[in-house]
Amino acid sequence: MRLHDIAFYSATFFLLGVFIASFKISFLIIILINLFIATIFLFCYLYLEKININFKWLTGLSFIIIIGAFYYFLYSAIQVKNINIPFGERMNLSGIVINYPENGINQKLTIQLQPPYFGKILANLKPYPAFNYGDLIEFSGIIKSPEPKNYANYLSKNNIFGIMNNPKINLIDENQASPIKKYLFKLKEGIIKNFQNVLSPEKSAFLAGITLGERAEFSKEFKEKMSQSGTTHLVALSGYNITVIAIAVSTLLSYFLRRRIVFWLSILTIIAFVLMTGAEASVVRAAIMGGIILLAKQIGRIHSMRNAIVFAALLMVLFNPKILRFDIGFQLSFAALIGIVYLAPSIQKFFKIKEDGGFLGWRENFLNTASAQLAVLPLLLINFGNFSLFSLPANILILEAIPLTMSLGFLTGAIGFFSFTLSLILGWFTGIILTYELIIIDIFSKISLPIGEMGIFSAIIYYFIIIWFIIFNNRNKIPLSIKR
Repeated sequence: MRLHDIAFYSATFFLLGVFIASFKISFLIIILINLFIATIFLFCYLYLEKININFKWLTGLSFIIIIGAFYYFLYSAIQVKNINIPFGERMNLSGIVINYPENGINQKLTIQLQPPYFGKILANLKPYPAFNYGDLIEFSGIIKSPEPKNYANYLSKNNIFGIMNNPKINLIDENQASPIKKYLFKLKEGIIKNFQNVLSPEKSAFLAGITLGERAEFSKEFKEKMSQSGTTHLVALSGYNITVIAIAVSTLLSYFLRRRIVFWLSILTIIAFVLMTGAEASVVRAAIMGGIILLAKQIGRIHSMRNAIVFAALLMVLFNPKILRFDIGFQLSFAALIGIVYLAPSIQKFFKIKEDGGFLGWRENFLNTASAQLAVLPLLLINFGNFSLFSLPANILILEAIPLTMSLGFLTGAIGFFSFTLSLILGWFTGIILTYELIIIDIFSKISLPIGEMGIFSAIIYYFIIIWFIIFNNRNKIPLSIKR
């Protein structure tokens, strides 16, 4: 077995071990599961010699599953050991706001408790008075464990283990966290304010969502329209979002510049995007996904991309193993990425679609959008119970305009710091494109054709069909591991 195959399967089995352990089953049962998998590989090695897969190596490498499971249990134990949170008692506490506050109907603050206590909690409070990143606050209330269990798991991936509702809060001091992140958040707020100065409330809110992932100003009605039209991902800071945007931007630039220059300019665009949004961990993960998909276009080799994808996942899971199962953004990122890298070429080959991107890259956008949405469909149905069959044409029509919208949006926001008049002129042009996109969202929200919920078993069958389709159309390109 070649070295790159050994690396790929080692990382894959490690991730499988982490995933199995996330269900909190006993270590003994995990060992038995591992033995069962190894036995299957051994059986294949002994009795299926005609298949060109090195089952002998897979039998040995499969025991890395145990290492992955052990790592998950060790990480969880260290997490619990490092928290000291007083649950169920009315207490006077102090802490620092360590994330960008979520503002909407309620204000949500992620607070790092100060000694003698230690740990992160989520505080839900009224929108005013507003608090900022880096504020040192004194507050009183009762800290409770998150419920239900799924929500607790979701928060635990961010090391948040407690919730406090409507605490009484007093500001003690400001600027007690990273000055760099503080500056980035202020920059983000300034850009959003510049949008609001030159655009209508709905357009400025949508532009802030597209460019910065900020949804605080979205009305309930507009959120519902985006959900029904299947366009919510356009304003979600996940790899799903950045992956599609990165491809759209690179496609647009490819009409004017050479391929290598396009690649590096697209990478710089992603880095600028991360900095604009405050370089949160979720955004960094999303940017890595966007970078990998651009690398896929640059390299164009299946084996290289296979390893790049699995090692990106491995690095993220080593940093935080809980994201593998409890972070839907992580799952959507990788599912969309795999869909674009593997499913898009298969669809193109099966339907004999032309190689060129088409006018303004519509053909490439169609393939990438269709592939990404087909890949994430079960995840959306399982987690949200919502997927519209008309979301594909809605996304294709909007994605054609996204690169230009983002470019004009960032220019409008940046120039607004220096000249209101120029910003107003740019905002007028940006507003025309936003009007078109909002009309598309409105139309497709009214003709939504939702698919019913999907269970785990149905999702497994669905993905087996997708895998078979990819292998069938690339059977001469994707050898799992040739015997040597």
